[in-house]
Amino acid sequence: MTTLDWLIILGYFGVLAALTWWVVARQKLGTADDYFLASRNLPWFIVGASIFASNIGSEHLVGLAGSGATSGVAMAHYELHAWCLLVLGWVLVPFYIRSKVFTMPEFLERRFSPAARWVLSVISLVAYVLTKIAVGIFAGGVVFGTLLPELKLELAGVTLNSFWIGSIVVIMFTGLYSVLGGLRAVAYTEALQTLILVAGSVLLTIFGLAKLGGWDELRTILGSDMFNLWKPLIPVGMQGTWAPVMEADRIAWYFNGNYPWLGMLFCAPIIGLWYWCTDQYIVQRVLGAPDQREARRGTICAAFLKLLPVFIFIVPGMIAVALARSGKVEALGVMLDANGHAVAEASQAAFPLMVQHVLPAGLRGVVVAGLLAALMSSLAGVFNACSTLFTIDFYRKLHPRSSEQHLVWVGRLATAAMVLVGLAWIPVIQGARGLYDYLQTVQGYLAPPIFTVFFLGVLNKRLNAKGCLAALISGFLLGAFRLAVDTPVTLKLAGFEGGYAKGSLLWIINNIYFQYYSLFIFLVSVIVMIVVSAMTQAPSPERIENLTYATVTAEGREESRRSWTRSDVLSSALVVVLILIAYLYFTG
Repeated sequence: MTTLDWLIILGYFGVLAALTWWVVARQKLGTADDYFLASRNLPWFIVGASIFASNIGSEHLVGLAGSGATSGVAMAHYELHAWCLLVLGWVLVPFYIRSKVFTMPEFLERRFSPAARWVLSVISLVAYVLTKIAVGIFAGGVVFGTLLPELKLELAGVTLNSFWIGSIVVIMFTGLYSVLGGLRAVAYTEALQTLILVAGSVLLTIFGLAKLGGWDELRTILGSDMFNLWKPLIPVGMQGTWAPVMEADRIAWYFNGNYPWLGMLFCAPIIGLWYWCTDQYIVQRVLGAPDQREARRGTICAAFLKLLPVFIFIVPGMIAVALARSGKVEALGVMLDANGHAVAEASQAAFPLMVQHVLPAGLRGVVVAGLLAALMSSLAGVFNACSTLFTIDFYRKLHPRSSEQHLVWVGRLATAAMVLVGLAWIPVIQGARGLYDYLQTVQGYLAPPIFTVFFLGVLNKRLNAKGCLAALISGFLLGAFRLAVDTPVTLKLAGFEGGYAKGSLLWIINNIYFQYYSLFIFLVSVIVMIVVSAMTQAPSPERIENLTYATVTAEGREESRRSWTRSDVLSSALVVVLILIAYLYFTG
């Protein structure tokens, strides 16, 4: 890092601080609408950029580039889920905007019952604290540990290394502007961060390809399998895949894999639709739009932006491996084993290693600013979502007479509490590097029941509150059970270094590929919701008016029809065409 790089980074922080101050100075945060939903007045381009910036966080900078290094374009399935944003804009936005809700659990209460709202709020808060905040901090430590390994600071007799310094700086600065400005400050700073992140990542891809010798050279060095989206069910050389195991006269079929096509085809869309269409973390930006038109156009804008990560995150990870194998950048050789294969843990630093060894001075500062932008925007989004869920779904329920100003202060305190929780997670993540891969599977265990109750609830008017609650609880318990089984093995706790006894029930559960187990949770949730609803009383038409397709009023249908134009339809169609082109290109 040269002086010029540091000046650029300091300039980035200065611009970010100025923008935050400008937003805070121009807005009044007197009501919950003002603080949590930016007065419901965000324009479509801010909505779209904010959605994209919230999504592009630590899992992309560290995990996605790392997966590109180890698995090629396999993870591109998740990034090509831009069509899920179109589902949000065209299918669910009319229901969300008409209902004027603050949170996704609140919408679930309107459709089903207060109990469903509480259950979803609890699940969401637990998931945010244990995944998004934790992974964000972990990624911050990896970035700073890679770029500034010698950075140390003496504080009150304690020596902090670059991992601690980077994580604390990022999380404290992010928490500060999240607390001060609410969703509007988060959204506008995320729009700026989107520009920096995309520009920096594009530069890294261009310089990496130039250093390597071009796209054709990349394909030659890595081989066609790294460019194939559809991985086989039985990966070559992977021991134990689809193999019957005899143990104490018991045959246990278990699955393992490297993103096989079956899981990607059926499980990945469930996770994608849950994340993009029902998760507070993402949908809160849409709720900040003034009407259906601005909200829908925001999702279309985000869908176009969502097509970029394949090329600006996955491909740089692949370029890093190719540069290491070719010997053109010897420093990247730390990612490879003796056979020239990318090592999963070392590959987590693929993106920052590329920044360190491929980019020239000056541009390095721009891309590091982009790295910080992604980390901060991701954390800002989860801080704001957590404070909204806590304040609206818990505090206001328990204190219904609270004033609007009081709710704003509670929201700020909740955000500050999330910052402290995040800081408390730092030693946990630093001491357990294997936790990252474990966290990547958490959404596969938590998403299916939530996806089920939202989509079936909107599409089928017969499903009722008891069916929703049964599906949420049963699906959550199945996911929590799998996490409880996996965690000791993943973290290699005492007594679990070698896993469970082969052939035992816990061994079978621990070895079922996470996407297949996720599909199992989904099927159970659907069956439970339908069966319980069929066995109990149907909801009254008045109770679910405008909350399902079958009960939308004539006025509601007309309002939705007036909200879109031909250009919206053509733009959405273009997104679908671009997705299909990408799938065709990356199909070997």
